[in-house]
Amino acid sequence: MRIGVLALQGDVREHRHSLAGVGVETREVRIPAHLEGVDGLVMPGGESTTLGKLLAKSGLDEAIAAFAGEGGAVFGTCAGLILMAQSINGSEQPRLGLMDVEVDRNAYGRQVESFEAGLEIAALGEQMFQGVFIRAPQIASVGREVEVLAQFGGRPVLVRQGRLLGAAFHPELTDDLRLHRYFVSLMAAGTGGSTPAHE
Repeated sequence: MRIGVLALQGDVREHRHSLAGVGVETREVRIPAHLEGVDGLVMPGGESTTLGKLLAKSGLDEAIAAFAGEGGAVFGTCAGLILMAQSINGSEQPRLGLMDVEVDRNAYGRQVESFEAGLEIAALGEQMFQGVFIRAPQIASVGREVEVLAQFGGRPVLVRQGRLLGAAFHPELTDDLRLHRYFVSLMAAGTGGSTPAHE
């Protein structure tokens, strides 16, 4: 099993380190050809407007959409989640529109207002997961096929739609590998609606 990590911006090294920690081979993805032979794709944070333009310029926007349409698993964190959303409030910026969610950019505040919070994620077990929120987006609404896996302040912060996973926070900035392990389990579980068992 091999997972690509979009390497245009953001915490590329940290995501690769986390995935290596769960025993998965990774590859940096910068052009469409780098998606060949990967089973999943992680889209790290960064500046979503810039990322969207870079995706379009490289042709990765269409390539990632095709990859997801053919059943490829995709995990977006922070800006990665924004790009996966079908709707971005107040913005016409480029996006992939993979998940039936509506997001608000930077809704949790500026860089100086970054924070951490314990999250209850039943799919990962009873132990709280420490969410790191940095200029984080808010998920304003979700479609019928979207499963909310975690909330903070009454709003979804972790969502799943089939083999698509989106987080408003940065799991790669913690030593807790359970969410990356969960993403790997999605790849093994297929496209069905059942939730993979946690370890």
